[in-house]
Amino acid sequence: MVEVSFDRSPETYRHWRLRTDGPVAWLELDVDEQGGLVPGYELKLNSYDLGVDIELYDAVQRLRFEHPEVRAVVVTSAKEKVFCAGANIRMLAGSPHEWKVNFCKFTNETRGAMEDASEHSGLTFIAAVNGSCAGGGYELALACDRILLIDDNSSTVALPEVPLLGVLPGTGGLTRLTDKRHVRKDLADVFATRSDGVRGKTAVDWRLVDEVVPRRDFRAVVEQRAREAAARHPRPADVRGMQLAPLEREISDKGIFYRYVRGEFDRPRGLVRITVRGPGDQGGWLLDLTRELDDLILRLRANEPELGTWVLRTEGDRERVLAEEQRLSSAKDDWLANEILHYYKRTLKRLDVTSRSLVALIEPGSCFAGLLLELALACDVQYMLDGPPIEDPDSEERAELALSEANFGTFPMGNGLSRLQSRFYGHEDHLDWLRREAGHPLSAARARDLGLVTDAPDDLDWEDAIRIVLENRAALSPDALTGMEANHRFTGPETMETKIFGRLSAWQNWIFVRPNASGPDGALRRYGTGQRAVYDRKRV
Repeated sequence: MVEVSFDRSPETYRHWRLRTDGPVAWLELDVDEQGGLVPGYELKLNSYDLGVDIELYDAVQRLRFEHPEVRAVVVTSAKEKVFCAGANIRMLAGSPHEWKVNFCKFTNETRGAMEDASEHSGLTFIAAVNGSCAGGGYELALACDRILLIDDNSSTVALPEVPLLGVLPGTGGLTRLTDKRHVRKDLADVFATRSDGVRGKTAVDWRLVDEVVPRRDFRAVVEQRAREAAARHPRPADVRGMQLAPLEREISDKGIFYRYVRGEFDRPRGLVRITVRGPGDQGGWLLDLTRELDDLILRLRANEPELGTWVLRTEGDRERVLAEEQRLSSAKDDWLANEILHYYKRTLKRLDVTSRSLVALIEPGSCFAGLLLELALACDVQYMLDGPPIEDPDSEERAELALSEANFGTFPMGNGLSRLQSRFYGHEDHLDWLRREAGHPLSAARARDLGLVTDAPDDLDWEDAIRIVLENRAALSPDALTGMEANHRFTGPETMETKIFGRLSAWQNWIFVRPNASGPDGALRRYGTGQRAVYDRKRV
């Protein structure tokens, strides 16, 4: 597959048009049929691939940071009589398994970013469905707050994946039907097993859309609904946005290197060493760090699937980290501070659902404190050196970490819990104990007693202990690790988000490799050939 870059800007979009008109923004899908990210397929009928979604992700980010005046976003099509045909079938049929799964994951995260903007940034997304809308196209509409369907006796909404392709709606469609739009489950069953879709009044009655509008009135009604939504949300109208300048990075055979984040490859051992630097003297640290970390996660996922273990470290001044956190937290009423904190939250969530083994190493000189401690808590295991730096055994410096208020709910996971709540699920008394420790530097021994680290080897055992941990991880089945880690990371209650990334993504992952979908006679490969799929009728 191609080397994937996630760098985009509105002037380079091939598939979307973004324009703003005061408090209303318009996102128009106009897919370039020849603009596929990978050769070998045409993006007909506004169908999309990863490249189309990368542009959408960039657009949502820019609306949040560069256009604080916008309060309503109309998502529509620039093509006549077609909204979006969903994910491109030829792309899916011809892609390797890991590409399909990463594509679905990123697409889910992008839809989730839209919903997060609705909940936390005062944006209302309105899907103006001006033509046929199927599969991932309807899932895009489902991510919006309100869906308007053109009433022209032909335009429908549909989730035809089960009857036509032998797979599931991979971007949360089944879950959003029932959990978000509250479609009755028997009607959801009928809807998801018919390929022709639903239109008009029936679509409204079944809660599949909110409103149907005659073609002659469609544009005017959409604009009216957008203006009404914008009037309900008090985003600032008199402030300048923050321009998201292109990221600066160096990419080589050794790794990917940014200002505050380093990702160093160790291909013989199948791992990446990720180091995050604390704040320096210049401002804007957390936004820059978050953008770099987000970009690194995405690039590693897409381009380095065989580097299965990520080892996370930090370096810097712990007190500076806590001071920067306090500065942002005390300015939560400021729109930009709010956006930065929510962006960091979403990037941590991206780490949570990444199918890699995550190992935190806490050593002298690290700054795992407060919001950066969340990086360690997102890892599957944490090891803290109880002794001097390995390279300087005579040093008096020791590793310490620190809890802060940020660790108790500022950056919730997809299950709605903090990472501490997930770690100590069912032990509220332990969380009360940890709250009393907030603000105090914690030694390796103390962190181990508090259950904040998996183990704290001394300086004599450290190198051997970590080597054994990493070698053992590399010796295990990547598939089994992916399932085990995802299961352990999300304890406690289930939410729409955990269903999408856990239940639905796991099912889709499994169904994708079954012969009924991806075999030579499967539905995904026979789609469009005129031949019926041949199914293995055994239920498993």
